[in-house]
Amino acid sequence: MQMANGRNKGRKVDPKRDGDGFVALPWAVLDSPAYRRLSHPARSLLLEIARQYVKDNNGQLLLSREHMRSRGWSSSDVLTRAKRALLAGGFIHETVTGQWPAKASWYAVTWYSLDRHSDYDPGAAETFVRGAYRKGLSMKNEPLRPSHGTRPSQIGPSHGTEEKRVAPSHGPIWGVFAPLSVPSDGHHLDMPSAAPKEVTPPDSCAGRYIRLTAKPERLFTGLLAPTTTTTKKASGRVAAMA
Repeated sequence: MQMANGRNKGRKVDPKRDGDGFVALPWAVLDSPAYRRLSHPARSLLLEIARQYVKDNNGQLLLSREHMRSRGWSSSDVLTRAKRALLAGGFIHETVTGQWPAKASWYAVTWYSLDRHSDYDPGAAETFVRGAYRKGLSMKNEPLRPSHGTRPSQIGPSHGTEEKRVAPSHGPIWGVFAPLSVPSDGHHLDMPSAAPKEVTPPDSCAGRYIRLTAKPERLFTGLLAPTTTTTKKASGRVAAMA
C-alpha cells in the first residue's frame, strides 16, 4: 500500500498505528530552541503545513485563509501572527508571494529539501536555507529578557542600604524663642477699654429722650427738665385759676 506522503511504495502499513499516512516531523525540529519559543498557535500551524507535505510538493504548501478555514482556523489575525512567527523562526520559506484576489502564497518547510518548480518567484529558490530554524533567529514571541541577562532579585534599594537617621537629612530643626511682634501702640487685648464720653444735649432737645449712656445709674436720666420759659407759663395759669 502506498503511503500518504508518496513514499515507501509497496510497504505494508504498520498494524500498531491507525491509518497509512503520518506527519514526519524530525526531533531536531521539536527540540530546537526556536520551536520552544513558538506560541501555541504557531506550533499548531506548523503541524498544519507539515500535514500537506507528500513527496515532491515542498514549496507549494498553502497557508491562505480560504484553505485554513476548512481546517478550523476562523481568525485571520491569529493565522497571520502564527505565519509570521514561523517565517521569523526559519521553519517555513515563502516561494511565491500571493496577490489578491485569486493568487495564494506558496511555502516550503525547511527541514526538507526544496522541490524545484518553475512558478517560484525570482530568487526564491536561491534564498532557501535548509535547516534555517537552527540559526536561532529572533522572534516576536521571544521571552522578555534584557540583553545583559537576568539578575537575582534585590531585597534592598538599588543604591544599597543606609543607616537609619535620627535627624532629617537637612539637619535638625531648632525652636524659635524670639518675642512675638506686636503693634507699636501695644496689643489691643492688653489695653483697658476707654470710658464712653457723656453727651450733653442742647436746649432744643428739652422734653425728648436722648441716647442712653453706658452707666446704669444714668439709665433713667434721659428726660431733661423743662426750660425757664415753660415754668413761667405754667405758674401764670395756676395764678389765674386761683
